[in-house]
Amino acid sequence: MKNKLLFVFLFMIFGSAMANVTLPNIFGDNMVLQRNSEVRIWGWANPKEEIKLVSSWNNQEYKTVTNNQAKWELVIKTPEAGGPYTISIKGYNEVVFKNVLIGEVWLCSGQSNMEMSASWGIDNGDEEVKNAANPNIRFFTVSKSTAVTPQNNVLGNWVESTPETMKYFSAVGYFFAKRLREDLKNVPIGLISSNWGGTPAEIWMTEEVFQKDPILLENAKKLNEQEYGPHQSGRAYNAMISPITGFKIAGTIWYQGESNVGSLVYDKTLSALITSWRKAWNDEFPFYFVQIAPYKTGTNNFSNVTVRNSQRKVLKEVPKTGMVLTSDISDTIDIHPKNKKSVGIRLANLALAETYKVNSNLVNGPLFNEIKIEKNKVTVSFDYDEGLYFKEKKSNQFEVAGADGIFYPAEASIKKNQVILTSKKVLNPVKVRFAWGNTIQPDLFNKANLPASCFISDF
Repeated sequence: MKNKLLFVFLFMIFGSAMANVTLPNIFGDNMVLQRNSEVRIWGWANPKEEIKLVSSWNNQEYKTVTNNQAKWELVIKTPEAGGPYTISIKGYNEVVFKNVLIGEVWLCSGQSNMEMSASWGIDNGDEEVKNAANPNIRFFTVSKSTAVTPQNNVLGNWVESTPETMKYFSAVGYFFAKRLREDLKNVPIGLISSNWGGTPAEIWMTEEVFQKDPILLENAKKLNEQEYGPHQSGRAYNAMISPITGFKIAGTIWYQGESNVGSLVYDKTLSALITSWRKAWNDEFPFYFVQIAPYKTGTNNFSNVTVRNSQRKVLKEVPKTGMVLTSDISDTIDIHPKNKKSVGIRLANLALAETYKVNSNLVNGPLFNEIKIEKNKVTVSFDYDEGLYFKEKKSNQFEVAGADGIFYPAEASIKKNQVILTSKKVLNPVKVRFAWGNTIQPDLFNKANLPASCFISDF
């Protein structure tokens, strides 16, 4: 009798443990799955265990068998936006996810300006928090963690947007989602926030990227120990990005760069990050990012503007990217501008225009295109140049240089949405730069009242 009881006891302990079907935490109650897509769902169970999944939107049953690594995976088709639905995954045990929505899923990543929530103190934050209840906006916050090798799970769970949850979620992400819903006819929005204040871009990329690129590897070696976060390449990627790369997303919004100020290769770094993430997801998803704000940085007058110019260069180097500026909605003494609502709205306007094709308004500030030189006169042309104007009617932010590379202030005027430059000190100009300084807030705008990016005409 004792032996029989012992057998039953051991079976209850070990048998049930072996039989558990489990999934990564990115799947759960309240989650949002990407609409009109083939979505991967995966998890673990006993080897050779049959797994059945049933989705309530069509009651279709999907089947697979766990492999010899104790992992299973299914690809299911999602419908048009809607919900709430349930998803049942059954092996020896059953897991049921409730209150699931089908909509648009975006990854929000970067450093503190993306992480910054209403609780930190944003413009009109208390009022925004009070009005944040929206069951069709969902949040998943990835807990901060590091790893030297890619992990298979993250800490976090999906929650609905409420005053309590929104208060501690990425403010830029929240305002991005809120604006999307205005033009997408109430399509549910799911946001995955994976951020870490004070971190350089290098920690958000797989180590493989650096081993294949000597320039990036050498630059990564120059990163210094940080008080609030890691600086070693790959550490956040392994723990906070790699585990979710199978989760279908519509795209990424990115706000980072302050911790790379001083880098001369940030364009190459960010381009490599975008390319590597798209490879990991096996998806050329859109990647929209925020140009960091002008602000005073140490004793180097050009360390901040160099990174901002590098961010501009990424737009031409990498397809399906977009950039919003913050120079007109920030000041030059705060590395954390408090107007996060405008940033989120500008990012959403980019997505609505370029990804969803439902916004025909001008959503980009003027971007340098080319220069044409005729004797001592330089004509500067821009993309998104409709209705160019100077904020103070004239500008002293343009400079020209001759073959010696020494820049002098230029007189600037606008004709037919082009900027005409001359300088008595440069009779044979060869290049131009604009708003070239750490704290210079560009004074050139277009009819959408969006500012131009700083630039140097070498690229």
